[in-house]
Amino acid sequence: MLAAVSRFDLRIPGVRSLKEKRHVVKTLTGSLRATFNASVAEVDHHDLWQRTAIGISVVAPDGHQCRRIVQEVERHVGGFPGVETIDVVTSFHAPDD
Repeated sequence: MLAAVSRFDLRIPGVRSLKEKRHVVKTLTGSLRATFNASVAEVDHHDLWQRTAIGISVVAPDGHQCRRIVQEVERHVGGFPGVETIDVVTSFHAPDD
């Protein structure tokens, strides 16, 4: 078993208010939950209109599958309309860590 935790620092250039930002973030996080059955939360930049940080965690039975899921999540976030990826940091954790 392997768990992966990723932090996505994102820019949302098209929004003009926190309400618009929350709509984009809610749509993105909901899409990630539904598509990948992942745990997702907004973890930083709560008060900035055009910035956000999303934390995502996934668990898989082996390293290969875990890495594949993380790559698919990165592609999904990178292709999400209206969102630009600034940085991604991922760490992998085994039960004996």
